[in-house]
Parts: sequence; C-alpha cells; structure tokens
Amino acid sequence: MPDEPILPIDDPLLKRPSEVVTRFDDELRALSQKMFEVMDKAKGAGLAAVQIGVPRRLVVMDVRDNEDRRHRLTLVNPELLVWSDDMVRGVEGCLSMPDYTVPVDRSARVRVRYQDLSGEVHETDADGEFAVCLQHEIDHTNGILFTDRVSRLRRDKARKHFARVRRDAERGHAIV
Repeated sequence: MPDEPILPIDDPLLKRPSEVVTRFDDELRALSQKMFEVMDKAKGAGLAAVQIGVPRRLVVMDVRDNEDRRHRLTLVNPELLVWSDDMVRGVEGCLSMPDYTVPVDRSARVRVRYQDLSGEVHETDADGEFAVCLQHEIDHTNGILFTDRVSRLRRDKARKHFARVRRDAERGHAIV
C-alpha cells in the first residue's frame, strides 16, 4: 500500500470498475481491518478498497440510518438491487477529496446484496445516511465518483478546487 493510503480523486484507478472478490481468506480479513483503520483515522463514514489502491469490490462503513441504528460493516461484492424513485439531496464529501463537499441527489432508500468476510450472502434495506453511504461506496466499486453525479458546473468547480489544493501542496503550503 502507498505511504499516503488514500488515493486522490484524480487517480485513474478510481475511474475503473473493481474486480469481483472470489477468495474469502485471512488476506481479505486483513485488508478489511486495514480499511477500517484508514477510514477511522481519516474520520470517514465509508471507504472502498480501490481508494487505497486495491481494485477489489470491498467496502467498509460506519454510519447510522434514519432510526439512529449504527451500521459498522464490511461489504464484499456489494450491488444495488432496488432503489427508490424518491430522492434526497445531501451534502457529500469523499476521503479521496478531503475538505470538499457538494450537494448530490441519491435515492432515499435502497436494497443491497453483499457477501460478508466468510462469503455468506446477505441483503439489507437502507435509508438515511446508510443508504447514501452505500450508494457512494458502491459507485466507487463501479468506477463512479461522487462528482460524476452532479452538474457539469459543480464538477468543474470541484476539479478546479482540487487542482488548486494540489498546486498548494506541491509548493509546500498547508492544505486548507
């Protein structure tokens, strides 16, 4: 894994679909644990393996739903099965683009199928932040970024912001 574990939003690996996980072993469990450590250190709600340079369909998250139930879990090969037509607009950020948020429209409720670290298949219904986080992280496994879900104007603004942050970092200035 790279020294700076979370890839920046413009890394080409983030635009490619990730590989299906077929081996459920100690290596996968160790990767999941490492991802939780990286996500927790960065104070994130979710992280996809591709964001740390491992293009596999693996996601970790720690979020709450509309009933304030906590969902701290690992999802292997997650896929959206059903999504509601009613949308919610929330302000989203991404650990690959720290300190930047943008309003994104997402389905208010989703049903997701995934495997756990033993390979057992599960389905879950989600709403609230849980549903939004699932959609965001599953998008990562499909090579879709949160900025792909907004208007061209907002996407261009995000790119300019990130380019400015990168220039400042390369010049040795503090990242704001």
